[in-house]
Amino acid sequence: MNIRNSMRSYLLFGIFSAFLSCMIYSCQSAEEIEYAKYMSNGKDLYIAHCQNCHGTNGEGLGELAPPLTDTVFLKTNKADLACIVKNGSNKGVIINGKKYEGKMPSFNLATIDIAQVTVYITNSFGNKQGMYTYEQVAKDLSSCK
Repeated sequence: MNIRNSMRSYLLFGIFSAFLSCMIYSCQSAEEIEYAKYMSNGKDLYIAHCQNCHGTNGEGLGELAPPLTDTVFLKTNKADLACIVKNGSNKGVIINGKKYEGKMPSFNLATIDIAQVTVYITNSFGNKQGMYTYEQVAKDLSSCK
């Protein structure tokens, strides 16, 4: 009977330990949760406002809209992205040696929406730039040219 109780205790301890380990492993930090929210909302915003021109996979639209798959352009111009989304742009851009001269319309989006869509764009289509916070977007918008 002693061996049986001992085995039951070990079994219960093992199950409890496994459950606790799973709980700890599945927990996310506040930053990871915030990033996931930005990505999810950003994807919805991208589909609603950007996908028509920039494509489902960020491939662009022929000669009219540039692809969003170029990490060099997005990294180099990250501080300008909020202004481009908010105010549009009539400047041409060169991506992968190809010039795009189409005008990008302005979007009357809230600052948080601009932050979220920018996080989605800069972390999708082969891009991995991390978080772009609401505070950073507000700062970048205050210095739009």
